Amino acid sequence: MGEEKWIHAASKTYPVYIGQNIWQEVGQTILSALSSYSKVFVVTDQHVAALHKEKLDAWLAPLDEVIYYITPNGEEAKSFAVYEDVMTRAIESGLDRKSVLLAFGGGVIGDLGGFVAATYMRGIPFYQLPTTVLAHDSAVGGKVAINHPLGKNLIGQFYQPEAVLYDTGLLGTLPEREMRSGFAELIKHALISDQQLLDTLITTYRKPEDFYTHDLTAFLSQGIDVKAQIVAQDETEQGVRAYLNFGHTFGHALEACGGFKRWLHGEAIIFGMLFALRMSGEQLNLAFDLANFEAWLTDLGYETVLPQDVTFEKLYQNMLHDKKTTYQEVKMVLLREIGDLVITPASESALESIFQKMKREGA
Repeated sequence: MGEEKWIHAASKTYPVYIGQNIWQEVGQTILSALSSYSKVFVVTDQHVAALHKEKLDAWLAPLDEVIYYITPNGEEAKSFAVYEDVMTRAIESGLDRKSVLLAFGGGVIGDLGGFVAATYMRGIPFYQLPTTVLAHDSAVGGKVAINHPLGKNLIGQFYQPEAVLYDTGLLGTLPEREMRSGFAELIKHALISDQQLLDTLITTYRKPEDFYTHDLTAFLSQGIDVKAQIVAQDETEQGVRAYLNFGHTFGHALEACGGFKRWLHGEAIIFGMLFALRMSGEQLNLAFDLANFEAWLTDLGYETVLPQDVTFEKLYQNMLHDKKTTYQEVKMVLLREIGDLVITPASESALESIFQKMKREGA
């Protein structure tokens, strides 16, 4: 049996269904809702389509009109060019304001599909059907966006789905690198909420194979709970929702340095969290065993040493484009202790000092 939980955002309340192989269990409920729309427009990527399109076809077979748009894999799908092409397909297919969009894939597809839904004819309903570990974070909370070459998610909206159907039985087909990338957001949820959750993750997942042999569902559910509590307080990130960006100011800047191709999102966020943990230790006296934490990350297959070709100058310019940056002042989400966060301005010199220490440690 799956679990049903509710997201209470200021603009909308909607269900999240999560569990192993809950497609049949919950699918009929959602299919019934979908039957009331004029057309169903599915946005997915090549990888997910190859693995799961047959299953989706069988589920949607009773519906009159289902249109697919299949994007390239990876962050490339969150580009202006792909966004325009999706819109063209939607218009040519005759989607109207009574149509619905299904975002079937990982965080990239959820972001792109949600942004298409938010902006097509000023907004049509959409459903999130996540297929990755990363999407336990991105599918919940209504942040939808595409990228700009100068920064990640700079063109976007807050736009909540009608529901989230998260069948964790699909995760077994994920490549190890994607699994590891998504797990980074689980680590973030632990760091910003609960020492016990972090300890349990560390004892349960010791090597990459554990991602496949230890069911992630309960931990993903906890991660969603952490996010749901924050979104309920602050849907449009005027205050505490920015805590969910722990590790993301540096991480997003690093992603942009790599042209959104060199690092997967979670791989960059690991570097961002290590950066924020170091800064938290220096500025807020955070007591945290960074050496053991890094050793655990390394055992799981993460890179923790910044490549020598990454320059502070480029990173800093990208950090200035971060959405928390105002009046040319970079804001960092830091930890006083696990679960106790603060947002604080960071000078260029302070940021460079931490950056150089990370580079030296890897030299």
